[in-house]
Amino acid sequence: MDIDKEGWCLQATRLASPNQNDRPDNQGIDLLVIHNISLPPGQFGGHCIADLFLNRLDCNAHPFFDQLRALKVSSHFFIRRDGSLFQFVSADKRAWHAGVSSFKGREGCNDFSVGVELEGTDFVSFEPEQYETLVSLTDALRRRYSLKTITGHQHIAPVRKTDPGPFFDWQLYKKMLGETSTSETGNALPDFWIE
Repeated sequence: MDIDKEGWCLQATRLASPNQNDRPDNQGIDLLVIHNISLPPGQFGGHCIADLFLNRLDCNAHPFFDQLRALKVSSHFFIRRDGSLFQFVSADKRAWHAGVSSFKGREGCNDFSVGVELEGTDFVSFEPEQYETLVSLTDALRRRYSLKTITGHQHIAPVRKTDPGPFFDWQLYKKMLGETSTSETGNALPDFWIE
């Protein structure tokens, strides 16, 4: 995969979200945050997640959606169960994925992070195709930006969030990323993982 000079992944389906803005001046991008999402909760497929990020979710379509009426959120990337990749916000811009968050004393993780949503829940395993896409995307992001940390939403907002959850296989992800990083980029794996 490749990230172009404007922060868009060439291999992703591009669906530009209005829920984004500029990062603070001179703000580096050094954190990758992994999430999970399903809408309605526990259901996979369909267009509800994209609709949420694009502000066009029909909040009358499911009882759960009523609580999402005023919500304005986005993620840079979304990986479906089959491994297909969608991008909603340029990685150069600030997506609204982390909310109230803190990492190593730095507040507001949206300012310096890229968010990747995996279609899933805290209660089911993720698909091999999702890991494959995530690894390829992570490598592309590492080539384009100065990523120093890869972490889960649960680690930057532990009181509020539990994703990507206990079924995200950090060891598998690290192993796969280590294999591709060494062979494709020549970069050693970072030693800053948080699990």
